[in-house]
Amino acid sequence: MDNGEAVALGALRCRDFVDLVTDYLESTLDQQTRARFEDHLIDCPDCSVYLRQLEEIVGAVGILREEDLSPGARDVLLSRFRTWKIGG
Repeated sequence: MDNGEAVALGALRCRDFVDLVTDYLESTLDQQTRARFEDHLIDCPDCSVYLRQLEEIVGAVGILREEDLSPGARDVLLSRFRTWKIGG
């Protein structure tokens, strides 16, 4: 099955999984998307490890709000994120 067929049948690709992981952690996915996300976890050990790592980071760091950052730190993070998204 190629990636196009997988998406058409409702399966997530790893790239789709990564795009949804924040919404999953924040419990904002609709029920159908959450089920597809969790089904992917069953079949993909790499994404399972990725999710566990993110959960550990969130647990260690806690919740960081935008207003908790200095303006300089915020600008650096946003700049690096934009560069990462363009390059990825």
